[in-house]
Amino acid sequence: MQFNELHLNKPILKAVSEKNYDTPTLVQERSIPVILAKRDVIVSAQTGTGKTAAFALPILQMLYDRQNASVKKGRKIKSLIISPTRELAIQIEENFKTYSKYTNLRTTVVYGGASIEPQKDILRKGVDILIATPGRLLDLHKQDEINLDYIETFVLDEADLMLDMGFIDDVNKIEHLCPEKKQVLLFSATMPHKVVELSKTMLNNPERIEISPTSSVAKDVSQVLYYVPKPKKIELCLHLLRNSIKGSILIFRRTKYGVDKLEQTLLSNNYKVVTLHGDKSQSLRQEALKQFKNNEVNILIATDVAARGIDINDLDAVINFDLPNVPETYVHRIGRTGRAGKIGTAYSFCSADEKLYVAAIQKLINTQITIEEDHPYPLDPKAKPEVHKKQGSKYRKGRKSEASKKKKKRWY
Repeated sequence: MQFNELHLNKPILKAVSEKNYDTPTLVQERSIPVILAKRDVIVSAQTGTGKTAAFALPILQMLYDRQNASVKKGRKIKSLIISPTRELAIQIEENFKTYSKYTNLRTTVVYGGASIEPQKDILRKGVDILIATPGRLLDLHKQDEINLDYIETFVLDEADLMLDMGFIDDVNKIEHLCPEKKQVLLFSATMPHKVVELSKTMLNNPERIEISPTSSVAKDVSQVLYYVPKPKKIELCLHLLRNSIKGSILIFRRTKYGVDKLEQTLLSNNYKVVTLHGDKSQSLRQEALKQFKNNEVNILIATDVAARGIDINDLDAVINFDLPNVPETYVHRIGRTGRAGKIGTAYSFCSADEKLYVAAIQKLINTQITIEEDHPYPLDPKAKPEVHKKQGSKYRKGRKSEASKKKKKRWY
């Protein structure tokens, strides 16, 4: 199938063609006709499958068909896309503006961590499509700067991450601020029970579209596992960067503290590094992404939340410095390399307290990951979890306190 078979208008097709897109991805091929038919949809598709265009193109098409009438009556927000993070929201806006290049449709994005006044100024001029993070949207609504009475299409992007970040109450509030009669599009990388339950309350007889089950790993990704004592992970990382891992590299760490600690070590060893996590200002995060995408630096260290959904192409390697405790997250991480026919490698470091994570991952992907034993920092097979053994209940108490702090702090 070609894009011109999806019944999109010439201005939209022209913009798509300029991006050198000829053939729609599977999620686009299956979602666009259903959305154009005004059906609610619930779409399960991993990062990198082209799902932003899967909802952006039909939304633009539906609005373009009657944009002249809308302009004469004054622009009202007709489509609302909710995104869990600032980076994702900005990226979605960029896509909408690219695809609407030859239309008169107006798109804007609002998010926290930036001055609210310029966002108010743009909204007052009138927009057709609004992309927003939940907290900033509700702030603007309380200040009577946003009217959601005319919403026709309501999109929840990265719904699983939205709920993981604690936005369930905000999402429900926003949905109730919109008209009862509207089209709802829910996109999610995974479909845990809580996302399914949310869909039952918001969607009306939806079409279910599932692309690339979360257990699948791209055939062009080579996976290697290193068993290593937790205190020796940084030394192993340096050893591999010096001797075998080259090119554009994305390193995942579980915490913001871990990201900063590894950054300091790599910088002191003369590596070009940038980082992404929730405590960095919006301008610093955008600058970090720009430097990495422009190959000014070749190593990006990030938390899962900060990197979720961000469009980063041509990665040579992904390093799981800390293994994720959710096996589906492993699949999402390593799926960022080995794209478009290129070969990529995923390196995973496993300490004694992460062995159960490996078991869960291998069960999900139905594959035994290749173990590399020839390295300078092997883990004693009888080793007990280092941190738990040394700190015991004091460690667990600290973890609980830290978790409580994170729960109270919202990031959007």
